[in-house]
Amino acid sequence: MIETNVSRHHETFLQVIQSYYQLTKPRIIPLLLITTAGSMWIAAKGQVDPLLLLVTLIGGTLAAASAQTINCIYDRDIDYDMERTRHRPMPAGKVQPRDALIFAIALAAISFTLLTVFANLLAALLALSGIVFYILVYTHWLKRHSTQNIVIGGAAGAIPALVGWAAVTGTLSWAAWLIFAIVFLWTPPHFWALALMIRDDYAKVGIPMLPVVVGDIATVKQIWYYTLMTVAATLLLVYPLKASGIVYAAIALSLGGLFIYKSWRLLQNPEDRTVARDLFLYSISYMMLLCLGMVIDSLPLTHHLINAVGNQLHLIS
Repeated sequence: MIETNVSRHHETFLQVIQSYYQLTKPRIIPLLLITTAGSMWIAAKGQVDPLLLLVTLIGGTLAAASAQTINCIYDRDIDYDMERTRHRPMPAGKVQPRDALIFAIALAAISFTLLTVFANLLAALLALSGIVFYILVYTHWLKRHSTQNIVIGGAAGAIPALVGWAAVTGTLSWAAWLIFAIVFLWTPPHFWALALMIRDDYAKVGIPMLPVVVGDIATVKQIWYYTLMTVAATLLLVYPLKASGIVYAAIALSLGGLFIYKSWRLLQNPEDRTVARDLFLYSISYMMLLCLGMVIDSLPLTHHLINAVGNQLHLIS
């Protein structure tokens, strides 16, 4: 366990706020929120209640922040040894473990309360289950012991899609579970591309990420397979579920084609860190734009325009 003797007496109040903010790993959260929003828009058929949207996104943000803070507490020993994470608030001694835990519990409690009051109990319980799964299954059990840590642990990152659907409908449909599956399948190529870039850091602290254990070639093959499954899954929203339409289909095919191309490039150059970085960065844009496609496709205006174009084509023919 890492304990530091760094004094906090010289920190300003703003620096303290910044340290707690950094504990939540804020760069990760927008990606979780976009999947929540995409799911909500499809569930609401393009007409989401603004207050429900705001509260659900705030509740989701607080739940994710809570989970990431506890992850920082748990991983402060390896964070200290990894170049990429050495300057986080915990290993740097800017926040003490007890204070961080109180902060995380408060965030989780506020999240649960907000979602219960303004959305429904199912959405609140799902958000809470995401915290528990991320901490116990991924952080505690899988991360340090299994090469499948990212695969199974990816379920935690996919839960926000279920939270969004449940917030709107109070239930979970096949479409909700499919959006969950899309995020679940997308997580391995996204994260393993990053793991290829920083493999040596993981090896140094004994984290059995796939590239560390089986090497680059076997890892990029897995990235390729999961990329194909991800793109195939995105199209199931159009058929047979018919939860999304032609606009989403066009966006999903375009984005998916580029995702497959970049994954194929990595398959041909498994040890090229530049290609791995390119895939990693694109995977972020891919998920954000895919969810934006879900939103655009679900809007009544989009349906109106498509119907108008369809009628014009019918008249011409």
